[in-house]
Amino acid sequence: MPEFNAFFSRLRDRIDANDTVVSVGLDADVDRLPEHLREKDLPRWAFNRRIIDATHEYAACYKPNAAFYEDADGWRSLRETVAYAHGKDVPVLLDAKRADIGNTARKYAELLDDVDAITANPYMGRDSLEPFLSRSDKGVFVLCRTSNPGGADLQDLELSSGEPLYRRVAALADTWNQYGNVGLVVGATAPEELEELRGEVPELPFLVPGVGAQGGDVEAAVEYGLADGVGLVNSSRGIIFAGEDAGERFAAAAGQAAKRLRDQLNRHRD
Repeated sequence: MPEFNAFFSRLRDRIDANDTVVSVGLDADVDRLPEHLREKDLPRWAFNRRIIDATHEYAACYKPNAAFYEDADGWRSLRETVAYAHGKDVPVLLDAKRADIGNTARKYAELLDDVDAITANPYMGRDSLEPFLSRSDKGVFVLCRTSNPGGADLQDLELSSGEPLYRRVAALADTWNQYGNVGLVVGATAPEELEELRGEVPELPFLVPGVGAQGGDVEAAVEYGLADGVGLVNSSRGIIFAGEDAGERFAAAAGQAAKRLRDQLNRHRD
């Protein structure tokens, strides 16, 4: 197996330096932002800046979800957010779940010019992911066993070989890891699958969503999510909207929530 690439090596350094595997999901839903920020020129950027100020000490990574930024002001806000996070020496993983064929996939992969890693959908096969996988300095987290209940509709389907589809995805992702730049998305709401997949692909880092508002298994997320000490456990709403009713103290509440999660996860780390 190849060694970790530049992204995962940087992530490992961040994890070690700040003693944290917390990924803070920056899902800046305009309808949930504090009232006093909504009249600003770029309310999502104003919100994210304050969240980053309050949480960067506890963050191994920031994970903005592209769905919350797909308009003109949103993309401006996202660019400012990425630059600000980088200024705090925190890598940024864009949760975009992209994949397509030919020129479309190559255009989607241009998102990696501005961020450090991306989530990608393997449903269309390797050629749809090649423009992402070929970026040897970036990270690609391939959707495998997601945290939503409906994930089982397809991911649990049994193939002719007798294995479920999510295990085939993991096995394929392992073969795609030519540059040491591939990880898997495996939800904390499926702890048995987390354990199973760690045994199947021991050297792939996992991005583990679902420990916050979705109530996933924190202990399993840590025990099985890390490969050679590298992996991420994400909370989005559970951190950034922890102070939703706190008015101007929303950021302080988010910082406290990030610290609590960091400490909770660290109790289960080796």
